[in-house]
Amino acid sequence: MFNNTPTLTHAQQQEAAEKIHELMAQGMSSGQAIMLVANAIREAEAKKNESDSDSE
Repeated sequence: MFNNTPTLTHAQQQEAAEKIHELMAQGMSSGQAIMLVANAIREAEAKKNESDSDSE
């Protein structure tokens, strides 16, 4: 279930939590906000890994 979960630094975790809180303040449910932020983190990590592979 958590195979594609990147390891985040404390600062990245704080940033993600802030984004989740902002989305919830705008009326989004906590589950939706968490899913949206988690997907964005996974996409960014995948792009980073893809560009790292391209530079080799």
